[in-house]
Amino acid sequence: MNELENYIHHYFSISPDDCKKVSALFKTETLNKGDFYLKSGKLCDKMSFIQQGILRIYVSQPGGEVTQWIGTGGFFITDISSFIFRNPSRFNVQALADTRLFTISHQQYLTLGTLVPKWNEFEKLFICSCFVMLENRVFDLISLSAEERYSQLFGQNRELFNQVPLQYLASMLGMTPETFSRIRRKMIS
Repeated sequence: MNELENYIHHYFSISPDDCKKVSALFKTETLNKGDFYLKSGKLCDKMSFIQQGILRIYVSQPGGEVTQWIGTGGFFITDISSFIFRNPSRFNVQALADTRLFTISHQQYLTLGTLVPKWNEFEKLFICSCFVMLENRVFDLISLSAEERYSQLFGQNRELFNQVPLQYLASMLGMTPETFSRIRRKMIS
């Protein structure tokens, strides 16, 4: 089993045979550092599993860019609103490092229900898991202090602090780069 098959098998509890059927619909894709996976205003016609690399999801606003999420190996990435509801994306998704993906097109994704009879149940669990992650993120942004958010991200994903420009991490955590730097200095000392 490749990494994608392992993830699908463990995450969705799908049989190894069904994992092979599902993963066969995914194609490998490579992005070089700086390449765009998606640009705002475009239709997101794919969903990908990040095998290796880092992707930043962000919006450009008059006051600057706001980082919504930074995806790393072992996670799926897409603009779910655009992918499912077929409306233009509001996000840019850009590679912050050379990135290898397993990618499924929207059209192929629609065939999963006929390929794997229990897919609708699995999809529901997947979307619920995404929703819970989003709920937790929103709750953390409104209930934790900036220092607590910094510590939580550092504890969960320490390697990002050496791989991603710190202003992107600050934005994702809902703080200014100056606040982020002050907290970082305090934590290091």
